[in-house]
Amino acid sequence: MRKILLYIIITFASTLIASEVNWAKDFKAGIKEASRFNKPVLFISSRHTCRYCVILDNTTLKNKKVIDALNKDFVSIISYSDENDYIPRELYQPGTPAIWFLLPSSEPMYQPIMGAIRAKDFLEALSVVKKEFDSSKKRGK
Repeated sequence: MRKILLYIIITFASTLIASEVNWAKDFKAGIKEASRFNKPVLFISSRHTCRYCVILDNTTLKNKKVIDALNKDFVSIISYSDENDYIPRELYQPGTPAIWFLLPSSEPMYQPIMGAIRAKDFLEALSVVKKEFDSSKKRGK
């Protein structure tokens, strides 16, 4: 009976852990973590009152496959302009959401994806970024 109860508790706890993106505390903490673990960074500039930001939050960023991929292979940072969160000047975009993929040095890998993106397309983007990041690590860049 104890083993069954323990199994249920562990299963429930692991489900809770993977049920949301592990967001870094803030931009600087996220970059520090990315440097420490040598992982690419997902940086999203968002606003709570932005229709497409809310759509991104409530769909793509709640998708289990997206959550698993981000929590495993990326350091994720989100900054809300309506909360005056820190957004580096060079990453500022007048529209939101702006979805950036960065190196651990905070240098952009690509231009930002603007607007909400479906989970399927976002997973493809994550795969491209991860592959490019891993190949640049192997080349020593």
